[in-house]
Amino acid sequence: MNILHISYTDFEGGAARAASRLNSALNQNGVNSKLFVRIKKTQLATVIGPESKFQKGINLIRPTLGLAINKLQKPDNKNLHSGNWLPSNLSSYINKSTADIINLHWVAGETMSIEDIGRITKPIVWTMHDMWPFTGMEHIASYDEMARWRHGYKNSLTNLFQGGCNLNRLVWKRKLRAYKTISKIVAPSSWLYNLAGESELLSSCQAEVIPNALDTNTFKPLNKFFAKNALNIPINKKVILFGAAGGTRDPNKGFKHLESALIYLWDNLEDRENYICLIFGESSTSNSLKFDQKWLGQVWDDSSLALVYSAADVMVVPSIQENLPQSATEAMSCGCPVIAFNSSGLPDAVDHLKTGYLARSFDPVDLAAGIKMLLLNDEIRTAYGHASREKAINKWSYKKVALQYNDLYEEILS
Repeated sequence: MNILHISYTDFEGGAARAASRLNSALNQNGVNSKLFVRIKKTQLATVIGPESKFQKGINLIRPTLGLAINKLQKPDNKNLHSGNWLPSNLSSYINKSTADIINLHWVAGETMSIEDIGRITKPIVWTMHDMWPFTGMEHIASYDEMARWRHGYKNSLTNLFQGGCNLNRLVWKRKLRAYKTISKIVAPSSWLYNLAGESELLSSCQAEVIPNALDTNTFKPLNKFFAKNALNIPINKKVILFGAAGGTRDPNKGFKHLESALIYLWDNLEDRENYICLIFGESSTSNSLKFDQKWLGQVWDDSSLALVYSAADVMVVPSIQENLPQSATEAMSCGCPVIAFNSSGLPDAVDHLKTGYLARSFDPVDLAAGIKMLLLNDEIRTAYGHASREKAINKWSYKKVALQYNDLYEEILS
Protein backbone atom coordinates (compact mmCIF):
# COMPACT_ATOMS: atom_id res chain seq x y z
CA MET A 1 0.00 0.00 0.00
CA ASN A 2 1.44 3.36 -1.14
CA ILE A 3 0.19 6.63 0.34
CA LEU A 4 0.94 10.08 -1.07
CA HIS A 5 0.23 13.07 1.19
CA ILE A 6 -0.17 16.56 -0.28
CA SER A 7 0.60 19.65 1.82
CA TYR A 8 1.70 23.22 1.16
CA THR A 9 4.83 22.71 3.28
CA ASP A 10 6.31 20.16 5.66
CA PHE A 11 7.32 22.28 8.60
CA GLU A 12 6.05 25.78 9.38
CA GLY A 13 2.67 25.88 11.13
CA GLY A 14 0.60 23.29 12.94
CA ALA A 15 -0.98 21.79 9.81
CA ALA A 16 2.38 21.26 8.13
CA ARG A 17 3.83 19.62 11.23
CA ALA A 18 0.76 17.40 11.51
CA ALA A 19 1.12 16.22 7.90
CA SER A 20 4.84 15.60 8.29
CA ARG A 21 4.34 13.72 11.56
CA LEU A 22 1.64 11.49 10.07
CA ASN A 23 3.95 10.70 7.15
CA SER A 24 6.71 9.72 9.60
CA ALA A 25 4.30 7.74 11.80
CA LEU A 26 3.09 5.68 8.85
CA ASN A 27 6.62 4.94 7.64
CA GLN A 28 7.70 3.89 11.11
CA ASN A 29 4.76 1.49 11.29
CA GLY A 30 5.17 -0.35 8.01
CA VAL A 31 3.23 1.82 5.54
CA ASN A 32 5.00 3.15 2.45
CA SER A 33 4.24 6.87 2.69
CA LYS A 34 5.51 9.99 0.89
CA LEU A 35 4.72 13.67 1.43
CA PHE A 36 4.61 16.06 -1.55
CA VAL A 37 5.02 19.76 -0.69
CA ARG A 38 5.34 23.04 -2.55
CA ILE A 39 7.80 24.43 0.00
CA LYS A 40 10.24 21.89 1.47
CA LYS A 41 11.86 22.92 4.75
CA THR A 42 13.18 19.61 6.11
CA GLN A 43 15.73 17.15 4.73
CA LEU A 44 13.54 14.08 5.18
CA ALA A 45 13.95 11.54 2.37
CA THR A 46 10.23 10.74 2.41
CA VAL A 47 9.33 14.37 1.62
CA ILE A 48 9.15 15.33 -2.07
CA GLY A 49 9.72 18.98 -2.88
CA PRO A 50 10.73 21.18 -5.83
CA GLU A 51 14.23 20.47 -7.10
CA SER A 52 15.11 23.20 -9.60
CA LYS A 53 15.53 26.89 -8.80
CA PHE A 54 12.77 27.62 -11.32
CA GLN A 55 10.30 25.32 -9.54
CA LYS A 56 11.22 26.77 -6.15
CA GLY A 57 10.77 30.31 -7.48
CA ILE A 58 7.36 29.55 -9.00
CA ASN A 59 6.18 27.94 -5.77
CA LEU A 60 7.17 31.03 -3.80
CA ILE A 61 5.33 33.32 -6.24
CA ARG A 62 2.07 31.32 -6.39
CA PRO A 63 0.68 32.41 -2.96
CA THR A 64 1.43 36.08 -3.71
CA LEU A 65 -0.46 35.90 -7.01
CA GLY A 66 -3.37 34.16 -5.31
CA LEU A 67 -3.54 36.83 -2.62
CA ALA A 68 -3.68 39.52 -5.31
CA ILE A 69 -6.85 37.92 -6.71
CA ASN A 70 -8.30 37.53 -3.20
CA LYS A 71 -8.10 41.30 -2.75
CA LEU A 72 -10.90 41.76 -5.28
CA GLN A 73 -13.11 40.96 -2.28
CA LYS A 74 -12.95 43.07 0.87
CA PRO A 75 -14.47 40.83 3.56
CA ASP A 76 -15.21 41.80 7.13
CA ASN A 77 -13.51 38.55 8.22
CA LYS A 78 -9.84 39.53 8.39
CA ASN A 79 -8.52 36.00 8.95
CA LEU A 80 -6.62 34.12 6.24
CA HIS A 81 -8.43 33.54 2.92
CA SER A 82 -7.43 31.22 0.05
CA GLY A 83 -9.03 31.06 -3.40
CA ASN A 84 -6.71 28.50 -5.02
CA TRP A 85 -7.20 30.16 -8.39
CA LEU A 86 -4.01 29.31 -10.27
CA PRO A 87 -3.72 26.26 -12.55
CA SER A 88 -1.47 23.70 -10.90
CA ASN A 89 -1.51 20.52 -13.04
CA LEU A 90 -0.65 18.68 -9.81
CA SER A 91 -3.39 16.15 -10.54
CA SER A 92 -1.41 14.92 -13.55
CA TYR A 93 1.58 14.16 -11.32
CA ILE A 94 -0.68 12.51 -8.73
CA ASN A 95 -2.55 10.35 -11.24
CA LYS A 96 0.72 9.09 -12.77
CA SER A 97 2.23 8.27 -9.37
CA THR A 98 2.33 4.78 -7.82
CA ALA A 99 0.18 5.94 -4.92
CA ASP A 100 -2.88 3.88 -4.07
CA ILE A 101 -4.46 6.62 -1.95
CA ILE A 102 -4.01 10.40 -1.92
CA ASN A 103 -4.19 12.05 1.51
CA LEU A 104 -4.78 15.80 1.22
CA HIS A 105 -3.83 18.06 4.13
CA TRP A 106 -3.51 21.88 4.13
CA VAL A 107 -3.63 22.42 0.37
CA ALA A 108 -4.76 26.06 0.42
CA GLY A 109 -2.42 28.97 -0.35
CA GLU A 110 -2.33 27.94 -4.04
CA THR A 111 -0.91 24.50 -3.30
CA MET A 112 -3.22 23.23 -6.04
CA SER A 113 -6.27 24.63 -7.79
CA ILE A 114 -9.70 23.58 -6.60
CA GLU A 115 -10.41 22.23 -10.09
CA ASP A 116 -7.29 20.06 -9.86
CA ILE A 117 -8.68 18.35 -6.75
CA GLY A 118 -11.64 17.26 -8.87
CA ARG A 119 -9.31 15.80 -11.53
CA ILE A 120 -7.64 13.32 -9.17
CA THR A 121 -8.63 9.81 -10.25
CA LYS A 122 -7.31 7.98 -7.18
CA PRO A 123 -9.18 7.61 -3.87
CA ILE A 124 -8.87 10.77 -1.75
CA VAL A 125 -8.69 11.07 2.02
CA TRP A 126 -8.75 14.69 3.18
CA THR A 127 -7.36 15.41 6.64
CA MET A 128 -8.82 18.79 7.62
CA HIS A 129 -6.69 21.19 9.64
CA ASP A 130 -9.09 24.15 9.65
CA MET A 131 -12.48 25.11 8.20
CA TRP A 132 -11.28 25.87 4.65
CA PRO A 133 -12.36 22.54 3.05
CA PHE A 134 -16.04 23.35 3.64
CA THR A 135 -16.10 27.16 3.50
CA GLY A 136 -15.52 29.54 0.61
CA MET A 137 -12.14 31.24 0.98
CA GLU A 138 -12.20 31.44 4.77
CA HIS A 139 -9.88 29.38 6.99
CA ILE A 140 -11.42 30.64 10.22
CA ALA A 141 -15.09 31.60 10.29
CA SER A 142 -18.03 31.82 12.64
CA TYR A 143 -20.01 28.61 13.03
CA ASP A 144 -23.39 29.72 14.34
CA GLU A 145 -26.60 28.93 12.45
CA MET A 146 -26.27 32.03 10.27
CA ALA A 147 -22.65 31.35 9.32
CA ARG A 148 -22.26 32.19 5.64
CA TRP A 149 -20.66 28.90 4.65
CA ARG A 150 -23.82 27.10 5.81
CA HIS A 151 -25.85 29.01 3.21
CA GLY A 152 -23.48 29.08 0.26
CA TYR A 153 -22.49 32.74 0.75
CA LYS A 154 -25.67 33.90 -0.97
CA ASN A 155 -25.85 37.57 -1.87
CA SER A 156 -29.12 37.85 0.03
CA LEU A 157 -27.31 37.40 3.35
CA THR A 158 -26.86 40.69 5.18
CA ASN A 159 -23.37 42.08 5.70
CA LEU A 160 -21.95 39.46 3.34
CA PHE A 161 -18.94 41.56 2.45
CA GLN A 162 -17.82 45.13 2.79
CA GLY A 163 -17.05 45.65 -0.86
CA GLY A 164 -15.77 44.13 -4.08
CA CYS A 165 -16.74 40.80 -5.65
CA ASN A 166 -18.43 37.97 -3.76
CA LEU A 167 -15.45 35.65 -4.22
CA ASN A 168 -16.45 33.48 -1.27
CA ARG A 169 -19.53 32.28 -3.16
CA LEU A 170 -17.54 31.74 -6.35
CA VAL A 171 -14.95 29.59 -4.54
CA TRP A 172 -17.71 27.73 -2.68
CA LYS A 173 -19.41 26.85 -5.99
CA ARG A 174 -16.08 25.72 -7.49
CA LYS A 175 -15.61 23.40 -4.53
CA LEU A 176 -19.15 22.07 -4.93
CA ARG A 177 -18.29 20.97 -8.47
CA ALA A 178 -14.86 19.54 -7.59
CA TYR A 179 -15.57 17.48 -4.48
CA LYS A 180 -17.22 14.47 -6.11
CA THR A 181 -14.01 12.38 -5.96
CA ILE A 182 -13.42 12.54 -2.18
CA SER A 183 -13.64 9.12 -0.51
CA LYS A 184 -13.23 10.06 3.14
CA ILE A 185 -12.64 13.10 5.29
CA VAL A 186 -10.73 12.98 8.57
CA ALA A 187 -11.17 15.51 11.35
CA PRO A 188 -8.61 15.61 14.17
CA SER A 189 -11.33 16.91 16.52
CA SER A 190 -15.00 16.09 17.05
CA TRP A 191 -15.78 19.82 16.72
CA LEU A 192 -14.46 20.00 13.14
CA TYR A 193 -16.05 16.63 12.35
CA ASN A 194 -19.47 17.96 13.37
CA LEU A 195 -19.09 21.19 11.39
CA ALA A 196 -18.05 19.32 8.24
CA GLY A 197 -21.11 17.10 8.62
CA GLU A 198 -23.34 20.16 8.81
CA SER A 199 -21.87 21.71 5.65
CA GLU A 200 -23.36 21.29 2.18
CA LEU A 201 -19.91 20.71 0.68
CA LEU A 202 -18.91 17.73 2.82
CA SER A 203 -22.09 16.43 4.46
CA SER A 204 -22.36 13.57 1.94
CA CYS A 205 -18.76 12.40 2.54
CA GLN A 206 -17.95 9.63 4.97
CA ALA A 207 -16.01 11.05 7.90
CA GLU A 208 -13.95 9.88 10.86
CA VAL A 209 -12.28 11.51 13.85
CA ILE A 210 -8.58 10.63 14.02
CA PRO A 211 -6.26 12.90 16.05
CA ASN A 212 -2.95 14.30 14.85
CA ALA A 213 0.02 12.01 15.40
CA LEU A 214 2.65 12.97 17.97
CA ASP A 215 6.12 11.55 18.56
CA THR A 216 5.72 10.77 22.26
CA ASN A 217 9.31 9.48 22.37
CA THR A 218 10.54 13.01 21.60
CA PHE A 219 7.80 14.87 23.45
CA LYS A 220 8.35 13.30 26.85
CA PRO A 221 8.84 14.65 30.38
CA LEU A 222 12.40 15.78 31.07
CA ASN A 223 13.87 16.61 34.46
CA LYS A 224 12.40 20.00 35.42
CA PHE A 225 15.54 21.21 37.17
CA PHE A 226 17.60 20.33 34.11
CA ALA A 227 15.11 22.02 31.77
CA LYS A 228 15.00 25.23 33.82
CA ASN A 229 18.78 25.35 34.09
CA ALA A 230 19.12 24.86 30.34
CA LEU A 231 16.76 27.79 29.71
CA ASN A 232 18.33 29.93 32.46
CA ILE A 233 15.13 30.06 34.52
CA PRO A 234 15.43 30.31 38.32
CA ILE A 235 14.69 26.93 39.91
CA ASN A 236 12.42 28.42 42.57
CA LYS A 237 10.09 30.12 40.08
CA LYS A 238 6.94 28.48 38.75
CA VAL A 239 6.59 28.82 35.00
CA ILE A 240 3.44 29.88 33.10
CA LEU A 241 3.97 28.95 29.44
CA PHE A 242 2.36 30.37 26.30
CA GLY A 243 3.37 29.66 22.72
CA ALA A 244 1.94 29.76 19.23
CA ALA A 245 2.97 30.29 15.65
CA GLY A 246 2.46 34.01 15.21
CA GLY A 247 2.54 34.44 18.97
CA THR A 248 0.86 37.62 20.16
CA ARG A 249 0.26 38.92 16.61
CA ASP A 250 -2.45 36.41 15.67
CA PRO A 251 -5.75 37.48 17.31
CA ASN A 252 -7.08 33.92 17.07
CA LYS A 253 -4.35 32.69 19.45
CA GLY A 254 -5.98 34.72 22.23
CA PHE A 255 -3.00 36.51 23.76
CA LYS A 256 -5.28 39.40 24.74
CA HIS A 257 -7.32 36.99 26.87
CA LEU A 258 -4.16 35.62 28.45
CA GLU A 259 -2.94 39.14 29.12
CA SER A 260 -6.23 40.03 30.86
CA ALA A 261 -6.12 36.80 32.87
CA LEU A 262 -2.55 37.39 34.05
CA ILE A 263 -3.30 40.99 35.01
CA TYR A 264 -6.19 39.69 37.13
CA LEU A 265 -3.96 36.94 38.52
CA TRP A 266 -1.29 39.47 39.51
CA ASP A 267 -3.85 41.27 41.66
CA ASN A 268 -5.07 38.06 43.29
CA LEU A 269 -1.90 36.07 43.86
CA GLU A 270 0.54 36.18 46.73
CA ASP A 271 4.31 35.73 46.30
CA ARG A 272 4.04 37.09 42.77
CA GLU A 273 7.81 37.31 42.50
CA ASN A 274 7.92 33.49 42.49
CA TYR A 275 6.28 33.22 39.05
CA ILE A 276 7.58 33.83 35.54
CA CYS A 277 5.91 33.91 32.12
CA LEU A 278 7.74 31.91 29.45
CA ILE A 279 6.72 32.73 25.86
CA PHE A 280 7.83 31.12 22.61
CA GLY A 281 6.79 31.82 19.03
CA GLU A 282 8.17 35.35 18.78
CA SER A 283 10.58 37.76 20.39
CA SER A 284 9.69 40.22 23.13
CA THR A 285 6.82 42.60 22.48
CA SER A 286 5.19 45.30 24.57
CA ASN A 287 2.43 44.15 26.92
CA SER A 288 0.78 44.96 30.24
CA LEU A 289 2.10 41.96 32.18
CA LYS A 290 3.75 42.67 35.51
CA PHE A 291 5.13 39.16 35.97
CA ASP A 292 8.74 38.46 35.11
CA GLN A 293 8.97 37.41 31.48
CA LYS A 294 11.30 35.38 29.30
CA TRP A 295 10.79 35.40 25.53
CA LEU A 296 12.38 32.58 23.56
CA GLY A 297 11.51 33.62 19.99
CA GLN A 298 10.91 30.85 17.46
CA VAL A 299 11.71 27.34 18.69
CA TRP A 300 11.99 25.17 15.61
CA ASP A 301 13.08 21.66 16.58
CA ASP A 302 10.97 19.22 18.58
CA SER A 303 13.69 18.35 21.11
CA SER A 304 14.03 22.01 22.11
CA LEU A 305 10.24 22.31 22.35
CA ALA A 306 10.16 19.29 24.67
CA LEU A 307 12.72 21.06 26.85
CA VAL A 308 10.52 24.18 26.99
CA TYR A 309 7.37 22.20 27.91
CA SER A 310 9.29 20.29 30.58
CA ALA A 311 10.43 23.54 32.17
CA ALA A 312 6.83 24.75 32.47
CA ASP A 313 4.48 24.16 35.37
CA VAL A 314 1.37 25.00 33.32
CA MET A 315 0.70 25.65 29.64
CA VAL A 316 -2.01 28.15 28.69
CA VAL A 317 -3.70 27.83 25.28
CA PRO A 318 -6.20 30.74 25.20
CA SER A 319 -7.11 30.33 21.52
CA ILE A 320 -10.47 31.51 20.25
CA GLN A 321 -10.80 28.77 17.64
CA GLU A 322 -8.63 25.67 17.24
CA ASN A 323 -8.93 22.26 15.64
CA LEU A 324 -6.64 20.10 17.80
CA PRO A 325 -3.84 22.48 18.89
CA GLN A 326 -0.47 20.78 18.89
CA SER A 327 0.88 23.22 21.44
CA ALA A 328 -1.61 21.60 23.83
CA THR A 329 -0.95 17.97 22.86
CA GLU A 330 2.83 18.50 22.87
CA ALA A 331 2.75 20.06 26.33
CA MET A 332 0.55 17.28 27.68
CA SER A 333 2.87 14.64 26.23
CA CYS A 334 5.67 16.28 28.23
CA GLY A 335 3.58 16.01 31.40
CA CYS A 336 2.55 19.66 31.50
CA PRO A 337 -1.14 20.38 32.36
CA VAL A 338 -2.99 22.71 29.98
CA ILE A 339 -5.44 25.51 30.74
CA ALA A 340 -7.68 26.52 27.80
CA PHE A 341 -11.15 27.72 26.92
CA ASN A 342 -13.98 25.22 26.60
CA SER A 343 -14.52 25.90 22.90
CA SER A 344 -14.00 24.47 19.40
CA GLY A 345 -11.56 21.54 19.38
CA LEU A 346 -9.88 22.22 22.72
CA PRO A 347 -12.09 19.81 24.76
CA ASP A 348 -10.71 16.98 22.56
CA ALA A 349 -7.27 17.77 23.93
CA VAL A 350 -7.95 18.79 27.55
CA ASP A 351 -10.07 16.77 29.98
CA HIS A 352 -11.46 19.25 32.49
CA LEU A 353 -10.16 18.68 36.03
CA LYS A 354 -8.22 15.61 34.89
CA THR A 355 -5.47 16.73 32.50
CA GLY A 356 -6.05 20.46 32.89
CA TYR A 357 -8.69 23.16 33.17
CA LEU A 358 -11.30 24.27 30.62
CA ALA A 359 -12.40 27.80 31.40
CA ARG A 360 -15.68 29.36 30.32
CA SER A 361 -15.28 30.49 26.74
CA PHE A 362 -13.31 33.72 26.50
CA ASP A 363 -13.69 34.53 30.22
CA PRO A 364 -10.24 35.72 31.37
CA VAL A 365 -11.29 35.62 35.05
CA ASP A 366 -12.12 31.91 34.82
CA LEU A 367 -8.94 31.37 32.81
CA ALA A 368 -7.03 33.01 35.68
CA ALA A 369 -8.86 30.75 38.16
CA GLY A 370 -7.62 27.67 36.33
CA ILE A 371 -4.04 28.94 36.24
CA LYS A 372 -4.14 29.83 39.93
CA MET A 373 -5.62 26.48 40.99
CA LEU A 374 -2.87 24.51 39.26
CA LEU A 375 -0.04 26.79 40.33
CA LEU A 376 -0.99 26.69 44.01
CA ASN A 377 -1.68 22.96 44.31
CA ASP A 378 1.42 20.88 43.65
CA GLU A 379 -0.37 17.58 44.23
CA ILE A 380 -3.16 18.30 41.72
CA ARG A 381 -0.70 19.69 39.19
CA THR A 382 1.45 16.56 39.42
CA ALA A 383 -1.58 14.28 39.05
CA TYR A 384 -2.82 16.23 36.02
CA GLY A 385 0.65 16.03 34.51
CA HIS A 386 0.74 12.24 34.83
CA ALA A 387 -2.77 11.97 33.36
CA SER A 388 -1.75 14.24 30.48
CA ARG A 389 1.22 12.05 29.61
CA GLU A 390 -0.92 8.91 29.79
CA LYS A 391 -3.50 10.42 27.44
CA ALA A 392 -0.82 11.43 24.95
CA ILE A 393 0.56 7.89 24.76
CA ASN A 394 -2.88 6.28 24.50
CA LYS A 395 -4.38 8.77 22.03
CA TRP A 396 -1.73 10.56 19.99
CA SER A 397 1.36 8.34 19.75
CA TYR A 398 2.69 7.48 16.29
CA LYS A 399 1.70 3.83 16.67
CA LYS A 400 -1.88 4.55 17.78
CA VAL A 401 -2.61 7.09 15.03
CA ALA A 402 -0.81 5.15 12.27
CA LEU A 403 -2.93 2.10 13.06
CA GLN A 404 -6.15 4.11 12.71
CA TYR A 405 -5.07 5.55 9.35
CA ASN A 406 -3.89 2.13 8.17
CA ASP A 407 -7.34 0.69 8.95
CA LEU A 408 -8.97 3.60 7.11
CA TYR A 409 -6.79 3.13 4.01
CA GLU A 410 -7.41 -0.63 3.93
CA GLU A 411 -11.15 -0.08 4.22
CA ILE A 412 -11.07 2.24 1.19
CA LEU A 413 -8.96 -0.15 -0.90
CA SER A 414 -11.14 -3.10 -0.03
